[in-house]
Amino acid sequence: MAMKKNHLLQNPILRLIIILISTTAIVWAPFWFNSKMERVFANYDGPNYIVIAKCLYEKTCTGTSYSLPLPLEYYPAHFPGYPLVIKAINIFLPGWWSMLAATLVSTTAMTIIFYQLLKLLKVRNPAWLTTILLFFPARLLVLRSVGAPETLFVFAVIFSILMFKKEKYLLSGLGLAAAQITKSPAILLFVAYAVSITAQNLPAIIKERKSRWRKIVSIFKKYWPIALGPLAVLPVFFFYQYQTGDFWAYFHSGDNFHLFFPPFQSFISSQSWLGDFWLEDIVYIYLVGGLAVLYLFKKYRWDIVSVFPTLFYLSTLMVAHRDISRYSVPLYPFWIIAFAGFLNKKEFKIIFFILLPAIYLYAINFISYNVAPIADWGPYL
Repeated sequence: MAMKKNHLLQNPILRLIIILISTTAIVWAPFWFNSKMERVFANYDGPNYIVIAKCLYEKTCTGTSYSLPLPLEYYPAHFPGYPLVIKAINIFLPGWWSMLAATLVSTTAMTIIFYQLLKLLKVRNPAWLTTILLFFPARLLVLRSVGAPETLFVFAVIFSILMFKKEKYLLSGLGLAAAQITKSPAILLFVAYAVSITAQNLPAIIKERKSRWRKIVSIFKKYWPIALGPLAVLPVFFFYQYQTGDFWAYFHSGDNFHLFFPPFQSFISSQSWLGDFWLEDIVYIYLVGGLAVLYLFKKYRWDIVSVFPTLFYLSTLMVAHRDISRYSVPLYPFWIIAFAGFLNKKEFKIIFFILLPAIYLYAINFISYNVAPIADWGPYL
């Protein structure tokens, strides 16, 4: 029996799951033992997703039962993928706990699929690099400990990319569709597929002068399931029409769109959602992101592993919002891939473990204050 247990612990995926669950519990511990778990529950935007999971955007329900001071038009800004996971788990667990369980399940799925992608790319020490993703950048430790859709979104994106690279295009399209109903920036993955497919097939298309259209049709037949991604928006918008009376409710959700041209408007404090002039950290995020896409493109060229993070990074330059670290979360796995050689070095490992307490203190401090003003907790339970 002891030998069997030791054999199980040698499984890298099992070890990663143990690390994930135990380190999440450590984040929750100070709140639990001080009877302040409501701060974890009420972290933005968790309460919004609880409301959606319970009311499914129906205005009478959201307007009469919940105490968040938000206009009813704001809720369709949050796509239904993550709330539907909460709703499914709510069958077994009460509202707040079903939300945290949804995040934990999503993060577990993200962890496993990222490990599989690293193995497919033949990146050295995939278990160690996956462990890094659970803590660094530090914002991900927060997002995987509260109610947030990011880990579900990252899972769906990586799953789609992994299946695409395995030439399982139907599964890739379904993964993209799951990402699309979770967060709107999934459209960038569809665009990245289009760019990658075009770039890799363009020489053959140009060469085939006499049968060019036949070649184009054959390419479309091969990759058509990728179109399931953007098409997934249609049932979401029809559902908005049914529940709110507005097919375009997402676009009428208020101050929810932060993409502007020219770039770098995050440094113009007159924009909404910026708040102050302490924005130096955004420069470093842009620096790391830029270096990562250059390294990825140098190694993978027009492969989807480099094209998607490049397009997503360029989009973050157009975001006028204080929280660039959260907008950049889908890039985090690709940062790990880009800097894998450095992250595997002894020097990084030493600094990582020295900084680990700081990462935890940051997470606990962030969760303690990023709290929605909820007057009545009853409907959320």
